[in-house]
Order: sequence, then C-alpha cells, then structure tokens
Amino acid sequence: MRIRVRGWHWRRNPLRRRCDVVEAWTLLVAAVLLAVGAPLAGVAAGRWAHDEARTLQAVQRAERHRVRAEVVARVPGTPAAVPGGRQHAYRATVRWSEPGTGRRTAAAQVPADTRPGDVVPVWFDSRGRSVAPPPDDTAVWQHTLTLGACAAGGTAAAVLLGRWALRRALLRHRLAEWEREWAVTGPEWTRRHA
Repeated sequence: MRIRVRGWHWRRNPLRRRCDVVEAWTLLVAAVLLAVGAPLAGVAAGRWAHDEARTLQAVQRAERHRVRAEVVARVPGTPAAVPGGRQHAYRATVRWSEPGTGRRTAAAQVPADTRPGDVVPVWFDSRGRSVAPPPDDTAVWQHTLTLGACAAGGTAAAVLLGRWALRRALLRHRLAEWEREWAVTGPEWTRRHA
C-alpha cells in the first residue's frame, strides 16, 4: 500500500534532499508560467498581430480599388471547371467604366460560376493589375486569434518541455545520490546477514 503525503517536498524531514526542493520549486514556477505566462504571451502576440494586420489592411485599402465589371469572355488557356469537381476562380476579360477615363478592359480573377455578361466586383492595384481584395475585419481577427493561440500554446509547450527535461535531470541526480549512499551503507547491511 502506497500513501502519498501532500507537500512533503516543503516540510523538513530527514529523507528530503536538495533535488526534492528544486523539483518542488520548478513545479510551482511551471504552474505560474502556465497559468499566467502563457496567456500573457498569447495576448501580447495577438495584440501585435492585430496591429500588423490592421496596418496591412489600411495600406492595401489605400492602394487598391474595387470596380463592378462585366465579364466579357474567359481568357484563353485557363482551365474549365471540372464537372462534379471543386470549382476554382478563373481569369476572364472584364470591362467597366471609370469617370473621366471611359471604358476600360483588363484580365481579372472571377468566381468559378461566373458567365459572360455577369457583373462581378473586381479589385485592381494602382498599376491596373488584378489583385485579391484587401483583408476584411473577419480575416484580421482570424489572423489575430490564430497567432495569439499559437503563441500561448508554444509558450505552454516550452514550459512543459523544460519542466520535463529538468525533472529527468533531477531524477538522474537523485538516483546517483542514492547509489553513492548505498555504496556506503550497503556493505554494513550485507555484512550482518552474511
């Protein structure tokens, strides 16, 4: 029958070794780091990621513009949608009007289910190239939460891995101490019974 006594690492007793005290302190430090440090690391990384994503969103919104364009035709050489398969966006020739410049035509990515004659929103950069739309608020928050969760999880994993490595080192040290002490005590015990 085995009885566990809580807090024996902290009490004074003749069986307590220095490595037991070190192990107890590392357990306490690891618990505090898991309870406080990992969430703080997640929040800090999330705030940084949110600020960066907001800045990128503002820059892309400033340099990109959206137009409503009519699809004229599919660009030659683009693959057609596979029946029953997953449909992807494809490049098509689109036409739209801008105030002061008249009608313009360009190649742009359009949704897979678009047919000639449909009007779709298309994004262009300052040089007139078709680009993806700037990230919306949902994408910014997804980026923020993903980086925050990864930072918190990474911090927790590092703490747990460090605790595991230190515990193994302390166990090796404890076993070496016991071996040295048994080398001194063992002969006295075996001499009596021999």
